[in-house]
Amino acid sequence: MKFIITLLTTAASLWVAVWLVDGIEFSGAWWQFLIVAIVIGLANAIAKPIITFFSLPFIVMTLGLFLFIVNALVFQLVVWLSGPSVLDLGLASTGFFWATFWGSVVISVVGWVLGFVLPDGD
Repeated sequence: MKFIITLLTTAASLWVAVWLVDGIEFSGAWWQFLIVAIVIGLANAIAKPIITFFSLPFIVMTLGLFLFIVNALVFQLVVWLSGPSVLDLGLASTGFFWATFWGSVVISVVGWVLGFVLPDGD
């Protein structure tokens, strides 16, 4: 049950980011949207710790602000994986940095709020 709640929370956060951020578009079916949410979860579980580890000096030097860049890089990885050349799931970004930066901020904030409001399954 916890996996389903996390998946739906991530999908809702992504939907809000697609709706709010100019430059992030989705042109797939609803089931592809859920697969993109799974890809986000996998990227956060696999790629984000690796990128965070190697950028630790920058994170310390900027007092944690570099984590915004790490989140944007992970979201850009998800956009690339969901693009037409790899998985063809329908997620696209027209701007490399700013669209993915603000998209990752929106996904993080909405995910945090939904995670606070919804039960965690424990």
